Amino acid sequence: MKKIVLILLLVASSVSYSQIITDTITSKSLKEKREILISLPESFDKNSKRTYPLLVLLDGDYLMQPFQGAISYGNFWDDLPEMIIVGISQNKNDERFDDCTVEKETGLPEGRGASFFEFIGGDVLPYMENKYGYAPFKVIAGHDLTAGFINFFLYKDTPLFNGYISISPELPLGMEVNVPNRLSSMEKNVFYYLSVADGDVKKMKEATKVLNQNISEVKNEHLYYKFDEVPNSSHYSLVLHSIPKALYHFFSTYQPISTSEFQEKIVKLESGYVDYLRNKYELSEKTLGIKTPVRINDFRAIEAAIVKNKATNEFEQLAQVANKYYPKTMLGEYYMARYYEATEDFKRAAKAYQNAFTMEAIGDLTKDMMLEKADELRKQIKK
Repeated sequence: MKKIVLILLLVASSVSYSQIITDTITSKSLKEKREILISLPESFDKNSKRTYPLLVLLDGDYLMQPFQGAISYGNFWDDLPEMIIVGISQNKNDERFDDCTVEKETGLPEGRGASFFEFIGGDVLPYMENKYGYAPFKVIAGHDLTAGFINFFLYKDTPLFNGYISISPELPLGMEVNVPNRLSSMEKNVFYYLSVADGDVKKMKEATKVLNQNISEVKNEHLYYKFDEVPNSSHYSLVLHSIPKALYHFFSTYQPISTSEFQEKIVKLESGYVDYLRNKYELSEKTLGIKTPVRINDFRAIEAAIVKNKATNEFEQLAQVANKYYPKTMLGEYYMARYYEATEDFKRAAKAYQNAFTMEAIGDLTKDMMLEKADELRKQIKK
């Protein structure tokens, strides 16, 4: 089973993403050239106006491919958006240890660590923005030593990143308290994922659990937090468990309506099914900065809820949403026809189906279907 999952991830990675590009940045902060690894979505060159969230990986040498595979696989099923990924190489000459240098008494970056901190914000981000551009939503991730280091970006008055993926972190002095304090004061949405393995290094595991306890007590509506203690995992196998969990947590508002969401949230509503649909996509845009047209399957899910709860008056609102996103298709006229049909205005319903026949087919709606429905209603009118 594990082999099958690995094959799927590798296939998804090869299909949905271009080859990994090796590039070099001349860093003013580090006063040297540093190697970076870049992965662009397959659709990157097809739409010059489209922007993508940015994922910055410390320990890019070994985190690039598992992140790339997870994002590709999730995007294949439309659960995750495409992303631009940039990984920073840190395995040459033990660079990761020098890059994460911290002053023991203050728990803050010093020397090479301070320069590396500035390198990420002052060199890597501007380079990626100038060369490729990206959406406002930015995520940074790391493992053990680098997982602790990424938290320093939370210490800034205006953090550079919206999301933090901290996998089995090695925490500098005071971080168990400083991170929760910063998260509690955030006035903009911030996503934070923290994980530890049940077979992890004892010292790191204990510190991570303290951090989790403190973050769990934070009361801030802008904080989207998730913690995992992964069973049957080690310090290193934890990475493959944590990556999809983190990404699916961050992009939960992006995902299409699932069967559980339909059954547990939507169908149980007494009304406001179309409002639920609008709010779902508005929340995704607000929290993630990603504009996504309402999916056809999500229209059909709301349609099913309307029918099941006999709230057919909402078909008119659903038609308005359909016309906003798919004005050239028959979707809006189809829902107007459903509305007129429910109000027993069969003449206008037949006219709407006829109008739909002249427009583009979409999803499982076809021209033949619209024509048949119009003919059935005309026969009913004549009776």
